[in-house]
Amino acid sequence: MTAEGLGPLFDRAQREVDVRLPACQLAVARNGELLGFETFGAATNDTRFLLWSCTKGVFAGVIWQLIGEGLLDVDRTVASYVPEFATNDKDGITVEQLLLHTAGIPYAPLGPSRWWTSEGRREAFGRWRLNWEPGSRFEYHPLSAWWVLAELALEVTGKDHRTLVAERVCDPLGLTSLRLGVPEDEQHDIAELFVVGAAATPEECAAAGVFYGGPSTVPPDFALTMNAPAARAVGVPAGGAVSTAADVALYYQALLDDRLGLWDPAVLADATSVIRNTFADVPKWGMPANRSRGLVVRGDHDLAHWMMHFGPDTSPHAFGHDGAGGQIAWADPETGLSFCFLTNGMDANGVHEALRNQDLARLAAACA
Repeated sequence: MTAEGLGPLFDRAQREVDVRLPACQLAVARNGELLGFETFGAATNDTRFLLWSCTKGVFAGVIWQLIGEGLLDVDRTVASYVPEFATNDKDGITVEQLLLHTAGIPYAPLGPSRWWTSEGRREAFGRWRLNWEPGSRFEYHPLSAWWVLAELALEVTGKDHRTLVAERVCDPLGLTSLRLGVPEDEQHDIAELFVVGAAATPEECAAAGVFYGGPSTVPPDFALTMNAPAARAVGVPAGGAVSTAADVALYYQALLDDRLGLWDPAVLADATSVIRNTFADVPKWGMPANRSRGLVVRGDHDLAHWMMHFGPDTSPHAFGHDGAGGQIAWADPETGLSFCFLTNGMDANGVHEALRNQDLARLAAACA
């Protein structure tokens, strides 16, 4: 890759730091190797950033392995593995519904005091109630479903979700910066989070001519709670991983070409290409959720590039998972490219974030 190919992408990232973000980092990879990896602002290439919901695509890698090994059956109910989950009419929720965000428990509460132990998590599960009939609609499950998936993984392997990510994904792939759960004495290289910008007004949305679905699922001020060392150490399975952009881009290269054979081929192909949830994401716009078992597949809907941070020039087969504050992670099977953008600036302005992600994803796709 020539400097001319990456230059516009790097220039766009630099402009964000010049006017808005405290720091950002991005990486483009192809054929199992990095084409470019740069950091801008108050950080270095060794700095690790919080992935937010890009974490879901990483932890899903463990779940796919357990499915391929026959330890988890996507059609079985959660309660058949974790009996405490069966209360309050939740006995019919399946493992697949957790992965597809159709389980009906999008905001079921699990506070930090119960994150640390299996007993605490199961006690919380027992108190959860349905918001709507499982399998009947899509509503993004920011945290709840992934705590259940972590408990399922512990149940069938006897190992903590943080250990499973390290042993089954990061270590075999040589991804030394990517970790879910970082001990407090090893957090010196993690970028501190900051809130930037102000919430977009309706006038800004109209002037920009972009789709904007409303406030973030993680309010910027609340996001700062993830600066706490304990929150980083527990490894929130839905959004607590940290990494460099390089390691995330290389992880997605592994999903494109599983040279080490970490995943059952049929299970991996299904997770990265088969859309199993086409319920409306935002009914007003008719945008389908396009969810696979743990990821988002871009698809060919006119609004796909706005909603999913894939940009306008990736193929309908691109897959990945974005994260709060403007984090981007995807791979495109048609070009072989993978891309990751990370920042510690939690942007309160959804329009600005959408426009930035459009530009960055478009320029990354142009590197093909």
